Amino acid sequence: MSTAPAHARSPLITAELVNKHFGPAHVLRDVTTSFFQGEVAVIIGASGSGKSTFLRTLNRLEKHDSGRIVVDGIALTDDVKNLDAIRREVGMVFQQFNLFPHLSALENVTLAPRRVRKTPRAEARQKALELLARVGLADHAHKHPHQLSGGQQQRVAIARSLAMQPKVMLFDEPTSALDPEMINEVLDVMKDLARSGMTMVVVTHEMRFAREVGDRILFFDHGQLLQEAPPAQFFDAQQNDRIRAFLGQISH
Repeated sequence: MSTAPAHARSPLITAELVNKHFGPAHVLRDVTTSFFQGEVAVIIGASGSGKSTFLRTLNRLEKHDSGRIVVDGIALTDDVKNLDAIRREVGMVFQQFNLFPHLSALENVTLAPRRVRKTPRAEARQKALELLARVGLADHAHKHPHQLSGGQQQRVAIARSLAMQPKVMLFDEPTSALDPEMINEVLDVMKDLARSGMTMVVVTHEMRFAREVGDRILFFDHGQLLQEAPPAQFFDAQQNDRIRAFLGQISH
């Protein structure tokens, strides 16, 4: 959670007039915004509003049709070299955990640093053990995914992304596949990341997290970025009727 005003920080990601179609569906409409170093930006909106699609364009998991996306000074294009450079700096945590089932938690976390960053085995192992301890799983390092709860698997997935030492972390509804009692253990890890100064862009339905942890709330509606505002303004002084209706629905 950054305390510096946005204008005092460097934009780490900039999106300008981003559009995306799936066939006849226009799912992103001229989306323009920036994400700043050290910021926690929370993206919310109804299902189908384009928020997850937009998040996935930020590391080219979805290719935008027009507009411009720049990540840490590198334009996001089909250039494989640029794409590899960006993906080394952008970690992502998905709804599903996507862990390798035949590998232990420790092996899941060490795999990418060893293969992509060519980190020596002993160094990668030590760093992975530190990260598993950070997410509260020091005692589970040698367990395989099927031996872990959903919340524990998601925390391994977070540690795996952190192992690449990314400059920004993208979270695509990281708690939506979890049972209610497991949600807080993942949100607590994300709060700790925010306190440490990690740049985070989070798509979530967890409004309490958005209010408590977010520096800025972005609201998507039918593919448009309808509003972005600080949490206090967004939740407590909302003037937009569409957003007020959305907030009224989720508060019941």
